[in-house]
Amino acid sequence: MSERFPQYRKYSNNRNFFKISSAADFEEISFIGSRPILRQHHATILPDRNFIRDLLHDPAFAETITEEEYNKQLNTNL
Repeated sequence: MSERFPQYRKYSNNRNFFKISSAADFEEISFIGSRPILRQHHATILPDRNFIRDLLHDPAFAETITEEEYNKQLNTNL
């Protein structure tokens, strides 16, 4: 089964938001205290690829969100 990208996820605590661009690339908005940080990630090792797979396929790990919800965090907090 082929994935369609981008896909968007968040942790249930609303402290980390993810835009998954491919099976190997994602960006993350994370909050340290009230300060937002945007980071780009490229998976080069198996644990990183497994993390992306968990984001995509394990609803207990991360919740699906819309592009609009992700962009709201991006535009409001950064």
